[in-house]
Amino acid sequence: MASLGDSYEKTKSLIEKAANRIGKKFSDIELIAVSKTWPIEIISELVDCGHTVFGENKVQEIETKVPNMSSKLEWHFIGHLQKNKVRKVLPLINKIHSVDSLQIAKRINDIASELGLFPKVLLQINNADEASKHGFSKDNLFDSIDELLNLDRVEIEGLMAIPPFDPDPEKVRPYFIDLRETRDKLETTCDIKLPHLSMGMSNDFEVAIEEGATSVRVGSSIFGKRSYKPKK
Repeated sequence: MASLGDSYEKTKSLIEKAANRIGKKFSDIELIAVSKTWPIEIISELVDCGHTVFGENKVQEIETKVPNMSSKLEWHFIGHLQKNKVRKVLPLINKIHSVDSLQIAKRINDIASELGLFPKVLLQINNADEASKHGFSKDNLFDSIDELLNLDRVEIEGLMAIPPFDPDPEKVRPYFIDLRETRDKLETTCDIKLPHLSMGMSNDFEVAIEEGATSVRVGSSIFGKRSYKPKK
């Protein structure tokens, strides 16, 4: 079995090769190590390898891990954020990738104003129209964009998507293309800059990079298969 360090180096190598194929460098791609469910001891091993950017999808884990690890680390929230959890998570994270409705964006803006924060966020797009997933539909996104851009505390940096899983990454490519084209249309229509695309996970991050991803969210390729605690 490969060590955590070996898996990390292999992942970085694959990212670099994918970036090189489109004329970019490894440093152009942000690798978010998805550390959800993994204990601090395991995450610390990756920190010892030099990694500093981590992704979590549960507020409870954020509350446990962030205060007990180095303040030099970056924490990105990548899960569905409930309105009643915004106040807890905002002071602890560097970016929210999963702003999936106008309502949650407004809530984040209100709490950020109270706390004196200017959170960086990405808008989550459900471009596969999956009922099981959160996110703006494309129509809803364009209907809401003026209100979103008028929020005075939230810094919208780009878009995020979680395409349907397919063992063949090529079958996911159209969703990555679609997200990039949606971003490009927003930039042209609204005369704004949305430089970041958060797309691609362990099974398909190379294809995502080829289609313009600036951030990839990689868990199992680095940490291995997760061991979830049984529900009580």
